[in-house]
Amino acid sequence: MTQPVFPERPPMKTGAGVAAAQPLRIVVTDPIISRFEQELKYDGGAHHWVMASGWSAEDQLRALADADVVVCSALPPEQAAAAARLRLVHVTGAGYEKIAMDSLPPAAAVANAFHHARPIAEHVVMVTLMLSRRVLAADTELRRGQWRTIATSPDVPFHPTLDGMVLGLVGLGSIGAEVARLGAALGMRVRAVRGNPGAAHPEGVQPEWVGGTAELPKLLETSDVVVVTVPLSEETRGLIGAAELERMKPSALLVNVARGPVVDQAALYAALSERRIAGAGIDVWWGAPADGKVPPSEFPFERLDNAVLTPHHSGHARTTFERRAADIAANVARLAAGRPLFNVVREPR
Repeated sequence: MTQPVFPERPPMKTGAGVAAAQPLRIVVTDPIISRFEQELKYDGGAHHWVMASGWSAEDQLRALADADVVVCSALPPEQAAAAARLRLVHVTGAGYEKIAMDSLPPAAAVANAFHHARPIAEHVVMVTLMLSRRVLAADTELRRGQWRTIATSPDVPFHPTLDGMVLGLVGLGSIGAEVARLGAALGMRVRAVRGNPGAAHPEGVQPEWVGGTAELPKLLETSDVVVVTVPLSEETRGLIGAAELERMKPSALLVNVARGPVVDQAALYAALSERRIAGAGIDVWWGAPADGKVPPSEFPFERLDNAVLTPHHSGHARTTFERRAADIAANVARLAAGRPLFNVVREPR
């Protein structure tokens, strides 16, 4: 394997009428955003981009020792501590729970990136239609040589349509808002709970009502489709458990595009296998695949015909990463120019 090259920093530009300026050294360790190198570099500044996603841990540590910026999805304590001159950690997604904040140098800001709301909202609509129209079951039956419709089998249910269904959103951030817009465009009646129910509604979102988290039971009892979009925290871990699932209609669907542990996996498996709710879309899991266990769960969700299972890919549209790369490049340009950054989740200390 070719050994990594560690270029020297160029000399600072000086001269009459020219302020001293030094290009930034940017280390990229995230393998997905590395595919968008052209978009990352669109600013055209004379920065030094070190594409280190395929490097060994030892070589990444060497590169980070001289980095002004690191672009990553995770930064463990040993890497954060090694990057003593960091000025910016730019996370490649919205979640920053894998950044060792306490190990960062005080001068380092942390920013994140978004642009995943639209593809995730489309995924929610797709899964809702698949579940409500028995796509998994019908596909399996047809492949087995069975032609089962309402015309041949009286036990096959009629399809519902989305118009008039109540869409219940647990969280009304960027993802929840985009799900609300798409749902409303399809005739769904939008309701939501959020941490601050009195906050202004997102642009283009006109829910029937928005309640606080204490009104979650009301939302669950009255919704036909419940979509979980809240970030994972100590307050939201296990937010949807056995008691909450018991409040849902037997005909209702649950779609989780937040984080796996927001929903109790044992309670969800029991509710699905016992048909106490009609179905679920699971895009987020309770850990990463380990020891060949796929999907990563303590329960055999893969055996259920009323669950649509996807490998945390609902936001993986190409536009998501093109736009994230452009945002990262824009923040790098702002840092180099001494201008305020956007999407900052930790200010320099």
